[in-house]
Amino acid sequence: MLQARLRSRDGQRRAAVQRYRYQILIGLLVAVVLPSVVRGVFDARDFEYFSRTILEYGNSRNSLLASIFGLFLGVSLFRRLCNFPGVRSYEYVLPSFCTSYGIVMAALLIFRLEYIVSVVVTSLVLAVMTFFVICYLSQRHTAYLFHVVPCGDMSRLHGIRHVDWAYLQEPVLPEVPGSGIVVDLRADIGEDWERLLAQAALAGVPVYHSKQLLESITGQVEIEHISENNLGSLNPNDGYGRVKQVLDMMVALVALPLFLPVLLLIALAIRLDSPGPVLFRQVRMGFRGKPFEVYKFRTMRPVTAPGTHDDARRAAITQSDDDRVTRVGRILRRTRIDEIPQILNILRGEMSWIGPRPEAMALSGWYQSEISFYSYRHVVKPGITGWAQVNQGHVAEIHDVHYKLCYDFYYIKYLSAWLDALIVFRTIRTVITGSGAK
Repeated sequence: MLQARLRSRDGQRRAAVQRYRYQILIGLLVAVVLPSVVRGVFDARDFEYFSRTILEYGNSRNSLLASIFGLFLGVSLFRRLCNFPGVRSYEYVLPSFCTSYGIVMAALLIFRLEYIVSVVVTSLVLAVMTFFVICYLSQRHTAYLFHVVPCGDMSRLHGIRHVDWAYLQEPVLPEVPGSGIVVDLRADIGEDWERLLAQAALAGVPVYHSKQLLESITGQVEIEHISENNLGSLNPNDGYGRVKQVLDMMVALVALPLFLPVLLLIALAIRLDSPGPVLFRQVRMGFRGKPFEVYKFRTMRPVTAPGTHDDARRAAITQSDDDRVTRVGRILRRTRIDEIPQILNILRGEMSWIGPRPEAMALSGWYQSEISFYSYRHVVKPGITGWAQVNQGHVAEIHDVHYKLCYDFYYIKYLSAWLDALIVFRTIRTVITGSGAK
């Protein structure tokens, strides 16, 4: 999968801090060796005693190993997340390393291994500080330069920020360091341009297919042929899908009792705010095109059931200033807390934590009649949050839905635990801050 590992115009100068081995080396020196040495210097009488303490005492050894595992896991998670489109790397330094060190410390507690809290916490703080500096050094110049082969459809390239497009006038290898070549491999480019691409490959100049490059930059996949996904078939990543289903159930079973006090308080607030039921139930299009009943906290005033199909479609569309939304409902919608009851749908096997958002039947039928391949989004289970949700939010009109559908197709094509982790982090940010795509 082509991701955002693109060379910028100052790529040679930036390459060192972006390479995995250098990041690990810097991290080990600053976040692992430094806190252990500093503690050893203050506690030890001499170097021999310090060395023996590190190697022989369980709590010191466990602290050192925990710091190493936390660093490696954090760097791996951070780099994976930063490979996805639209990611500002500095935003995911803290979540990545807090998650990795949290996992390691949880493992120490589960297995009841002694460790020195101050050493591990200091390692976490230094790792976060180190990678904030790395992000700063890596992103001082964020513009990318690509040389474009003037063949095929390149219309979607224009208007993309932080990217400079230089159209080649003749099939001559560009001499700009750190630049790449973009070509529409679906077009008939001619023998001279084909020779140029071969020369570029031999010279180590990266060559990108325009369609894949756009996916990497925009986070969207526009399907032109129904077989266009990661394996060239109609099925997404089935292996991860099975693991994800088990994880969905496990997390839902743990989350439901934890959320129960909050759910009761929200239910009380809804009843006090406006008359009507606490839960809103609606039939929506689900996995493999099977309708199911979704549960949400009611955020609107009850209205008369629509009579015609057009009335049902209009009723299903929520406007940004919709006067049907209650006072409590606005808060629930802004923080997405109104979606929590869908844990019940997860336990029933109808939904996942992460996936394309399910649409009302009236809207789904309308979109399917207007947009080719719309039903392909139902090849995975719908989710409480998703890639389209954190990038674009709620839309209803056809032209906006087509744009949103490209995000859904990207999620299906690149379905992975890393992409799910990124969506989780972005959703948490929206819930906490109330800002971001809704």
